[in-house]
Amino acid sequence: MPNAERHDPYAVLRLPEFRLFVSARFCITLAMQIQAVVVGWQIYDITKDPFSLGLIGLAEAIPSITVALYAGHVADIVPRKRIIITVLSVLLFCSLALLVYTMGVGEFLRTWGTVPIYGIIFLSGIARGFMGPAVFSFMPQLVKDKRLYANAITWSSTTWQAASVAGPAIGGLLYAFGGVTMAFSVDAALVLLSLLFYGFIAGRPLPESQGPKLNIKESLQTGLKFVFGNQIILSALALDMFAVLFGGAVILLPVFASDILQIGPQGLGALRSAPAIGSVGMALYLAYHPITKDAGKKMLWCVAGFGACIIGFGLSNLFWLSFFLLMMSGLLDSVSMIIRSTLIHTFTPEYMKGRVSSVNNIFVGSSNEIGSFESGLAAKLMGVVPSVVFGGTMTILIVSFTAWKADQLRKLSF
Repeated sequence: MPNAERHDPYAVLRLPEFRLFVSARFCITLAMQIQAVVVGWQIYDITKDPFSLGLIGLAEAIPSITVALYAGHVADIVPRKRIIITVLSVLLFCSLALLVYTMGVGEFLRTWGTVPIYGIIFLSGIARGFMGPAVFSFMPQLVKDKRLYANAITWSSTTWQAASVAGPAIGGLLYAFGGVTMAFSVDAALVLLSLLFYGFIAGRPLPESQGPKLNIKESLQTGLKFVFGNQIILSALALDMFAVLFGGAVILLPVFASDILQIGPQGLGALRSAPAIGSVGMALYLAYHPITKDAGKKMLWCVAGFGACIIGFGLSNLFWLSFFLLMMSGLLDSVSMIIRSTLIHTFTPEYMKGRVSSVNNIFVGSSNEIGSFESGLAAKLMGVVPSVVFGGTMTILIVSFTAWKADQLRKLSF
């Protein structure tokens, strides 16, 4: 029987607790996407300054980076479900705080301006810094069979991207037709639902560690040495970090929607959804046709294509073309993300996945927020369109450098 016929694209979805896991991930991602759209539009509506949008990313990145390594250490010594439940409780508090803020927004604006919003985002950044390593290392404990890792990562990514499609569109529509209070109410309800889904998943004991018990410093050093001593993991993380750092134009979408394309909050939701639409399509395709041969080369080409799409988006003044280019950027980025996650899960021991994931979050996760700050600052100094074109160009140059230096990544196959 041909290998393609033996492959079961739904294998991991037959596990009840994995279905609860992806349902919880869908809800929290949907909530965070709605929140991102509403907060971005709200702050730009108040300030009319693209740099203020970059500060949103900075307010989340600083605490996330600060706690990242410690969060990875915690994920390897504390049951991961316990961490996830605690983090979701904090995120629920943040969503409720944003909701309460909108109820007296006129009075708050006269006194504090946007400072309370940035403060809440800062707190959520701390929580999400702990969330990443815990979720990353908890998922394989639900799957157990390493042969299903790629399938699990693909469906987890598909769920995340599907929520990323719906979230921005829903957020834009809620803001436009229901108001900011309605939008944040839905945001809080979805966080609560995610918390309930995780509550139905049984906790898992920590994987057995190898070697003597380490203190915090030794534990963190072990995780860092593992990543920096593995060229494939290090080059994949660095590639995605710099691509996201320079190629992330998402934070500037309120400017494009308001001033360049003039499509309002509804259009902003559509633009925010476009990359995820492409990602969902590609992730579904990869569920049936997983990448095994020449994975490294395909990753490099896809990141280069991502940079080219960002350049085209920056130069476009047509809504349909901008939407298409963002959709293509998401499609190409999905390949890179799935390959990177698969190789990290494949090459990392179970007892070390929290620490390795924390390094991954510093390289890739936080680069989203730092990239948002970089985009806002570059837009302030260079102008919106030149800053986006510059970012896409830098992404292509970084791919070229990585392809030259990282020979093991070029040769990677699963």
